[in-house]
Amino acid sequence: MENKIVAVASFVEQKYFLEPEFQGLPQEIRDEIKAICVSLAQKLGCTFLMRIYADGKIYFETVKGEDDFNFDEIGAELEIKEINRKKQELFKAIKLWYRVFFTEEGKKLQQELLKTQ
Repeated sequence: MENKIVAVASFVEQKYFLEPEFQGLPQEIRDEIKAICVSLAQKLGCTFLMRIYADGKIYFETVKGEDDFNFDEIGAELEIKEINRKKQELFKAIKLWYRVFFTEEGKKLQQELLKTQ
């Protein structure tokens, strides 16, 4: 199943990037995505990625440096589980937005809505 990167934050480079195609998300949601990615990249000391599957499911990935022997993979998994638990509503909203604007089902819905106007 195809997936896309939504956003990336790097602890080492102190940079954040949101994929341009996700700039259409409401500002509040973009701000929450940034807060999640940046804070976890800093907390875990890694590069932190938010990805989305074609069906709208969101998942996270951590990338550590080759010589980073202090990276706590178990701690990273626990942090990701906690974010998934705390931010369920946010991820539902992103999934819905993604399905409306990036899937065939969403294109059909958009056409139907335009017909009724």
